[in-house]
Amino acid sequence: MESFPMTCSGRDKLEAELKKLKSTDRPNVIKEIATARAHGDLSENAEYDAAKEKQAFIEGRIQEIEDKLARAQVIDPKEIRSDQIKFGATVELMDLESEEQKTYQLVGQEEADVKEGRLSIQSPIAKALLNKRVGDEVTVKVPKGEVEYEILSIRYE
Repeated sequence: MESFPMTCSGRDKLEAELKKLKSTDRPNVIKEIATARAHGDLSENAEYDAAKEKQAFIEGRIQEIEDKLARAQVIDPKEIRSDQIKFGATVELMDLESEEQKTYQLVGQEEADVKEGRLSIQSPIAKALLNKRVGDEVTVKVPKGEVEYEILSIRYE
């Protein structure tokens, strides 16, 4: 069973989703199935089929989350003391061509959301940043070519 890194907030988000699935979504879909069954002939009952599909999705998602939580190696970025970029770091970068500043946190693959500034540790940018320090410049290969960044700050929060 292979473990993978996850931040505390990533774990908390998965645990909240799991709780909602078990305490709200699962009981609701069971009621939907019972209601659809009460309508009679199941062979032509679209409500029943839809509720059963929804139930299968919910049960699958519950299993997926439980597996991820069991395999997660939870890391609290606040406990990391380093002047180098490691998992969990929040990094402020400047694109040397456009002079645009960007801030990213390096997180586990399950938590990644580029729009919210959370990059997967597996992404090309994150891989290029690992073990670098403030003032270092990195070149990242992206689909449109290469982008050069200067590291402005590193925080663990």
